[in-house]
Amino acid sequence: MPRLRLPLVAERLTLRPFRAEDVDGMYAYQRLPEVARHLYRPPRTRERCAEVIAESRPDLDWETDGDLLAIAVCRADRPGVLGELMLRLENARARQFEVGWVFHPGHRGQGYATEAARALTVAAFEQLGAHRIFARLDTGNTASVRLCERLGMRREAHLVENDLDLEGRWGSEYVYALLERELPR
Repeated sequence: MPRLRLPLVAERLTLRPFRAEDVDGMYAYQRLPEVARHLYRPPRTRERCAEVIAESRPDLDWETDGDLLAIAVCRADRPGVLGELMLRLENARARQFEVGWVFHPGHRGQGYATEAARALTVAAFEQLGAHRIFARLDTGNTASVRLCERLGMRREAHLVENDLDLEGRWGSEYVYALLERELPR
């Protein structure tokens, strides 16, 4: 498969590989319990943020199931990280990718997540030849539900009590997806 050409430039945003100096920016939101609760994992430590950044390889060939890239989302007009996008190759043969997002709560309601996720989704279809892109999200994450719908994704599944949260309570997920031919032009 071809490579994803970064940075991606949206109207107000730049999507680029994470850099070592982005550790504090990532840690600012990844450390928050209200962010981690929708991810079914504990908040990240600063050290784990540094590891994630060090492990991220923007030069992926996108040939192996599980290939994963974390992408920094930044305002085009000022320094700093607003959040991140994740793109993972779920099935190389079927050209299926999972997309995900995590943003600092202080940037809610400004359309950054929608703008960034749209730019990455379009790039995955156009640059990587994706056939299907999907997102899995906690059913209680209403902001992500609305984001999927703004992207033109359709709800394909409702997985009931399919995972345990950190307190041992059952959580449910939605799966939203979009085929290349369904991409709003």
